[in-house]
Amino acid sequence: MRGTIPVLAGTFMIALAGIANGAAAEDGDPARGSQVFNTCAMCHTLSEGKHRIGPNLKGVVGRRAGSAEGFRYSEAMREAGFEWTPEKLDAYLADGASVVPGNRMPFPGLFDPKDRADVIAFLKEVSKQ
Repeated sequence: MRGTIPVLAGTFMIALAGIANGAAAEDGDPARGSQVFNTCAMCHTLSEGKHRIGPNLKGVVGRRAGSAEGFRYSEAMREAGFEWTPEKLDAYLADGASVVPGNRMPFPGLFDPKDRADVIAFLKEVSKQ
């Protein structure tokens, strides 16, 4: 019985973290996100049909991972098998290697949840245009 309370508390904290991540992905500021995106713009573009070292991110929200036309993805990304939802983007921007082990993106991550939420809000807005 003694071990039950810490296990339940740990489970509760994990559940709260998941809710917080989802909320962070939904509550971002797209204007601030366009500034945060400058970090991403070194490797990614928002110009349709064009790529840099990384794939074009226009329309990434709702797109299947590894599917931007004309970009040569790693096998890991092509076989990831998920759609880029705000929650999945949040997790990937925090630690891409844990979301898609074997991907080629050498980015250490955006550690600030607010930065991630803002850039995701910006990408959502850009995806609508």
